[in-house]
Amino acid sequence: MMELPLDRPAGILIKTTLVDYPGHVAGSFFLKGCNLRCPYCYNIGLVLPEITPDGLSTVQELFDHLEKRRNVLSGLVISGGEPLVNAYTPIIIHKARELGYKIKIDTNGLLPDKLQELLEDKTLRPDFVALDIKTSPARYAETMCGKLSFYSKNPEYLVDLLTKSVKIVSSLPTENREFRTVLVPPLVQKEDIKEIAALLPADASWQFAQFQNTNCLDPSYNEIYPYTDSEANELIEYAKSFIKGAALR
Repeated sequence: MMELPLDRPAGILIKTTLVDYPGHVAGSFFLKGCNLRCPYCYNIGLVLPEITPDGLSTVQELFDHLEKRRNVLSGLVISGGEPLVNAYTPIIIHKARELGYKIKIDTNGLLPDKLQELLEDKTLRPDFVALDIKTSPARYAETMCGKLSFYSKNPEYLVDLLTKSVKIVSSLPTENREFRTVLVPPLVQKEDIKEIAALLPADASWQFAQFQNTNCLDPSYNEIYPYTDSEANELIEYAKSFIKGAALR
């Protein structure tokens, strides 16, 4: 395994969460680095390499926290950014597992080969995988890539990557997986929900979240109002017509 300094600022530590890991009181670590540029992303400092936000914790600080809270926490969520692009991810998994924690990985699904490698390695295999699906797969190139020209110029390739990851995650037991979508009004409408649903297994847990129009990577998204409660509920009911396990978290 790659040797990396543990005293380097690496991510945002959420010391306790009751909502990020189903069935567990957990800690979360949001690692810096991402292979997408979602316009509504509010973790700008984790996504843009030229920005180093204040308040980042080191991996050693994460380990110290996990040691200290072993009697309270049972899970660790490794998120981002995109944790599959970060070299600290396997180091964190090894240490957290050594301390007895269950591991959840949040991923955007555009690195299916790395996800498969992780799942096939008994020492690194996460206990739970959450896969974010942001809009209709065919819209990723125009909406999620920003100036990442390799992705933005290869829409079919993006669809293929996402489809592979959905299949990988779908092969896991239902209690070890979920799919997630943020209800961003320009990006998630009824037609998009229909297209996403076509990718998912019938027994999927499909968790929706409301859009937050603050500190967005694309400042124009700060001017977009989230769906009202009634609009969001209507979309969830529509999603349930395809996937019974759709819900607003």
